[in-house]
Amino acid sequence: MLIIGLDPGLGTTGWGVIAKSGNRLSHIANGQVKTDPRASLAERLVTLDRELTGVILSHRPDAGAVEEVFVNTNAQSTLKLGQARGVCLLALARAGLPVSEYATRVVKKALVGTGGAEKAQIQAMLKVLLPGVKLAGADAADALAVAIAHAHGGNGAYG
Repeated sequence: MLIIGLDPGLGTTGWGVIAKSGNRLSHIANGQVKTDPRASLAERLVTLDRELTGVILSHRPDAGAVEEVFVNTNAQSTLKLGQARGVCLLALARAGLPVSEYATRVVKKALVGTGGAEKAQIQAMLKVLLPGVKLAGADAADALAVAIAHAHGGNGAYG
């Protein structure tokens, strides 16, 4: 089974694809979709959709998992993040994939054992769980963590 995890963001959305065979996990690919901050919001969302659709068509996952929105104190930032997250959900659903959603604390707990884990702990655990993985960046690492949380039997908020 192939699982794609997404860490939504308007500026950078991370993605990670893993394979699950029984209890064994293996890294397939990871990357980041970056949008041009000088482009309009609509153009940035189109770029995000186009790039994610390409990743999905290229890897043909069987399921998708998306990190839930982290609420910022800045309402504008939260709204933009929510819009990027909506594009992520749409791209997965349009591909016919079952989609699950995971809170950040759930993802951290699935990987490290505590919901308060730091990013460095997550990245260290990724290297243990996916030997030889070369991370495309912090957002790609977070996306792989979401995929692994799903692989570890999480049903997600809506999955």
